[in-house]
Amino acid sequence: MAELNITPVSLKCKICGGDIVNNYLAGTSYCANCGNRWSITDLYPDYAKYQRIIANITKANDIVESDTKAASANEAKLLYKTSVIECTKFNDPISSDLIRICEEGQKKADLLAVYAKGKGYFDKQSYNSALSTLTKAKGFRDADAMIEICKEEIAKKRKRDIPWAVVFSLPLPAAVALFFRELFAWPWAVCILLFLLGSAGLGYVLYRGGVASVIIKILSFLAAGPIITFSILAYAFHVPTWISVIVAIGAPIALFILFASATEQLSIFTNKKN
Repeated sequence: MAELNITPVSLKCKICGGDIVNNYLAGTSYCANCGNRWSITDLYPDYAKYQRIIANITKANDIVESDTKAASANEAKLLYKTSVIECTKFNDPISSDLIRICEEGQKKADLLAVYAKGKGYFDKQSYNSALSTLTKAKGFRDADAMIEICKEEIAKKRKRDIPWAVVFSLPLPAAVALFFRELFAWPWAVCILLFLLGSAGLGYVLYRGGVASVIIKILSFLAAGPIITFSILAYAFHVPTWISVIVAIGAPIALFILFASATEQLSIFTNKKN
């Protein structure tokens, strides 16, 4: 993080008159023109008063450069903020330069926090969350490389999920098409077209993923049983529509209640036996 450590000052080189640059964290100075070097204490005899501040900034820089934990990012930010507070006590050119270093360091610490969160998602193979998070930390360490890997893995998963996207895209449009067919007596051709268009739209949403796709999957799963039951009763056995609807909706609920009750009774029986 050299760009945080090296800052120009208003002093001039006694040899060539060039600008002198101080590397505060390394404790050295050099001429930007002729390259002559000095110990920073030769230019600032009281530089030792910044020793604790320099130590805190150096520690914070090391954390930002090498650590990967969000908690460490918070520690680095605290060190920078503490250093700024201590610098304001001196109110001189060096303290002003150190404050600028701390401000840049805090920005890096913020990036580390985002990077750490994104890397956590990446390590857990939650590539969608990792991509969304790491995009906010582009250019930081290996964030760009992980972003590309996330994009590749997301594309692979989408291809693998195409068959499931097709399956889950069918129940809801089928329910809508049957609703208009039974309630408004729409022609079958129109209902089938509505079904196909709806399936194509939902299939694309499922293919893209995200919160909407999760909601669609849940609704499709819940609707699949009643739709199949209704279709069999109404069209295979010609049961009246209203009876088919009641049975299609009521049967899964009744089965769920029976299953829950049986499970509870079995649990009570097992506890008594033990």
